[in-house]
Amino acid sequence: MPSFPEIMHRTLFRTLSLLSPQGQGMILRRYFNWKHRSPDPWKLATDSYEQQKYLSTLQHLPPRAYRRIIEVGCAEGVFTHALAAAYPDAEITGVDVSERALARARERVNGNERVRFIHADILTHRPDQRFDLVFCSETLYYLGRTDRLRRASAQLCALLEPDGVLVAVHPWPEATRLHRYLDASLSRLEEQVYTATARPFAIAVYGTKPA
Repeated sequence: MPSFPEIMHRTLFRTLSLLSPQGQGMILRRYFNWKHRSPDPWKLATDSYEQQKYLSTLQHLPPRAYRRIIEVGCAEGVFTHALAAAYPDAEITGVDVSERALARARERVNGNERVRFIHADILTHRPDQRFDLVFCSETLYYLGRTDRLRRASAQLCALLEPDGVLVAVHPWPEATRLHRYLDASLSRLEEQVYTATARPFAIAVYGTKPA
């Protein structure tokens, strides 16, 4: 059961989704730039829960050679850095709405030419390429209402190559609502729910049909 502060947090962002996608995106950019006024505000690089979630996520990936990988909502690039280590031959893209977070993400990968970062949001981003592995973790609940989830899910699906893999990781049981439109558009390959943690979460793995 979500805590009261978490419920209020979700309510705030659900209210923001009454704005236009452009207006909502502007507020989210300002909020996350404010949040990142200090490094790693969610302790993604040091918190044991986050580290367990990253490790579990990587363990659920279908084993194959991934050429192009994108992480939507990459923040300061903690998981992006882990992806670069796990897939040393892949081109990796991180996307986030916070310029401050992206500046630290670039420092974290220390000039790795295989890794790039884009300042954009999922509701309005128009990708210049497709990917065979897409990640979206702890992001969709910021978008609020049903129509925004539908739009964001369509945008995520549009990032995929034929025979691509999409991984969505969100709190449980809220993930059931957040992943609804991904379930309607893609084939779910696997879902694992982790409840023996401070904050239960679900890892859902989806695939597109080969061309």
